[in-house]
Amino acid sequence: MSEEISAIELPELTDASGNPLYEHFRFVADRGQELLRVDKFLVIRMQNSSRNRIQQAAEAGCILVNGQPVKSNYRVKPLDVVQIVMDRPRYENEIIPEDIPLDIVYEDDTVMVVNKPAGLVVHPGHGNYSGTLVNALAWHFRDNKNYDVNDPRLGLVHRIDKDTSGLLVIAKTPEAKTDLGKQFFDKTTKREYRALVWGQPSPANGRIEGNIGRNPKDRLQMAVLPPDDPTGKHAVTHYETLETFTHVSLVKCVLETGRTHQIRVHMMTKGHPLFNDARYGGDKVLRGVPSGTYKRFIDGCFEACPRQALHAMTLGFRHPKTGEEMFFTAPLPPDMEALLEKWRRLAN
Repeated sequence: MSEEISAIELPELTDASGNPLYEHFRFVADRGQELLRVDKFLVIRMQNSSRNRIQQAAEAGCILVNGQPVKSNYRVKPLDVVQIVMDRPRYENEIIPEDIPLDIVYEDDTVMVVNKPAGLVVHPGHGNYSGTLVNALAWHFRDNKNYDVNDPRLGLVHRIDKDTSGLLVIAKTPEAKTDLGKQFFDKTTKREYRALVWGQPSPANGRIEGNIGRNPKDRLQMAVLPPDDPTGKHAVTHYETLETFTHVSLVKCVLETGRTHQIRVHMMTKGHPLFNDARYGGDKVLRGVPSGTYKRFIDGCFEACPRQALHAMTLGFRHPKTGEEMFFTAPLPPDMEALLEKWRRLAN
């Protein structure tokens, strides 16, 4: 008996970096199942997959039995539930290399750091099967025989939202991805963001702690959940107000954890949604008297930066091969600079 699932997020499971996992396939062993290695079990049921590819998936922690990662030599028993999970939603086609420009901040034979523009989706998924950062990586590595863009042991170690700009690190070897994944899991990486939020946080500097999980009332949103809710994951954001304007503030956010939409949810919960964040209510006039002139000013700001005003500015990690401490900074992109300049002129 087998059941194929398409891109189901498993809220209780994350990879070593804290990213959500998605179930791509599920197979339930028959009651009369004889003991059989899981790689052989899956080869029989997945005719288009090689045993080598399945073994690679097991090494990457992508094969679960009864909810726990297993190696290729695990012996499947009757009624075992075997899942294949990935850190991205499922897509039906092979990733096609596309000549999409990459802003490469750093690259060697082990890692690459890129500055992602706002509007670029990271992984192919429902509604975005092309034009993604992964398609761009496939093009960049098209002549590198050691980099298979479909190999789960390689590639992006973490991710940022489509409409968030900033730095991401890519692992070019399995050892690098394992090491970097552990650094993210152990919270030893340095991640600093810039965000323009509605209002003026009080206190100006502080710490926000609140378990984050899927919003039960809106599946497209994340939310801070009650402490006893088992679907919520521990999340901590440190913030510092850098500049205040008439009705908005520029804040520095430092991630202690890395949950989906973490900064957006934490700042919204504190009463300061990110400017122009449509998903969390920041695309409305939330501060100030909505006179005709002021509303036209806000509309101009929304046009200048037509997305949530959030930028992953700094990324620091220990190089997985040399052990060197590395830090990278990406300046604010033009749309956020233009947005800040508008508010500075208004404030003055």
